Amino acid sequence: MRDSVVSALIERAGQDPTVVLLTGDLGYGVFEEFAEEYPLQFFNVGIGEQNMIGVAAGLALSGKKVIVYSIGNFPTLRCLEQIRNDVCYHDLNVIIISQGGGFNYGGLGMTHHATEDLSIMRAVPGIKVVAPSSKASAEVALIQLLDAGGAGYLRIEKTAIKQWPDKVYSLGKANTIGEGDDIAIFAIGGVVTEAIEAREMLIREHGVSCRVIDVYTLKPIDQEEIARSAGEVRGIITVEENNLLGGLYGAVAELLCEKNISIPVVGVGLRDSYSSVVGSQKYLRSYYGLDSTNICNAALKLLERY
Repeated sequence: MRDSVVSALIERAGQDPTVVLLTGDLGYGVFEEFAEEYPLQFFNVGIGEQNMIGVAAGLALSGKKVIVYSIGNFPTLRCLEQIRNDVCYHDLNVIIISQGGGFNYGGLGMTHHATEDLSIMRAVPGIKVVAPSSKASAEVALIQLLDAGGAGYLRIEKTAIKQWPDKVYSLGKANTIGEGDDIAIFAIGGVVTEAIEAREMLIREHGVSCRVIDVYTLKPIDQEEIARSAGEVRGIITVEENNLLGGLYGAVAELLCEKNISIPVVGVGLRDSYSSVVGSQKYLRSYYGLDSTNICNAALKLLERY
């Protein structure tokens, strides 16, 4: 996803001189082309992420469209006060890109596991939260956030689903990957790959009719698609490489309650816990129950109960 986003950023910077990129001493081997082509639009502020958000706010107040880039939790949790007070409160044109959502940096331990960022950023007023699942949607996400204006959070990952040429990505809209009448699986980010594999297992091995909804935007979320699916299936599974509290699970459950739609909902994600185990992303997904097998089992258990 990262390379696609950087390519889109280079192209946009050439078209719009107000686009500025800030990085916290990261991106070596990634941003050289950008820095060489647009040296006046690139700043490496060093290892000082909170200061970086302050610099971004100042540039935005002077009319710039600012992209901030760092990894994992650093540009979000470490900078939450600056994002809230300096950027979002003033509705500034600052897009925060977090590379390595979820367990992408699994080998570096929980300090590098971004497993609360979706919940926390969703709770901040005035910011759009996007977590694409493919290279194509990641590239589109950056352009759409720039065009929309205001504050945005873009969570990108190393893992990605295959390209879906028939899908159109729009802020606030989800994409349905295959229809089904028994179970709807709502998934966000790179873990959509696991949801798709779970769907195939349910259909092939258990005869369960299942649909997968790629939740491209967590905030604003696609209310129409959630309500539509809830009215057509027997149960809903949400899947996220994130804490269930306040994330996709919370967003879906809240919406269903507000619309007075009664349907069982089961969340697959971290349950109010830290990812204290170290390992590859694949290993951690299996360990914490976020892989396709566990998603499949969650769906079967839900259907057994209801």
